[in-house]
Amino acid sequence: MRKVFFAAALAALLAVLLVGQAQTPEKLAPYYPTPESVVKQMLELGELKTGELHYDLGSGDGRVVIMAAQKFGARSMGYEIDDDLHKKSSARILELGLGKLASITKDDLMKADFSKPDLITVYLLPSSNDKLEPILGQRMKKGSRVVSHDFAFNGWKADKTINVEDNDEGYSRSHTLYLYRR
Repeated sequence: MRKVFFAAALAALLAVLLVGQAQTPEKLAPYYPTPESVVKQMLELGELKTGELHYDLGSGDGRVVIMAAQKFGARSMGYEIDDDLHKKSSARILELGLGKLASITKDDLMKADFSKPDLITVYLLPSSNDKLEPILGQRMKKGSRVVSHDFAFNGWKADKTINVEDNDEGYSRSHTLYLYRR
């Protein structure tokens, strides 16, 4: 009887652990903040307009979401799974009084509803772009745009590619931005 109880308890524990792992979103990139000058170029390249809906995937400290709302008048939503970054960026949005236009959701970006945004910005690893590409291709609405920072979507042909130089924190670096249209 003890063996049966032990086996059942072990099976229940494994099930809980597996369910917990299945619900934990995968981290698709390390946090590496995009310089403000590059953020501006990303939103300009993506032709973000007042009132449009913008998603920033892997939004980090929220700087892309904040600029999209603050300087472009867009409704902007970021996806960020890191607890600390989610809390800090959400607090910053409230502090700036942008709560009506901007928000950060702590959710798995791979499950987002991509049929709504007009512009999606990403700064993810190449392997993450590879995972995201078919999902975006299937779910994005016609006429929507994607701007990717530094890493291309290998299965798509960019409408435009630009290089942006920045001198952030005392050293010069070139960034490549890719624009895609659905």
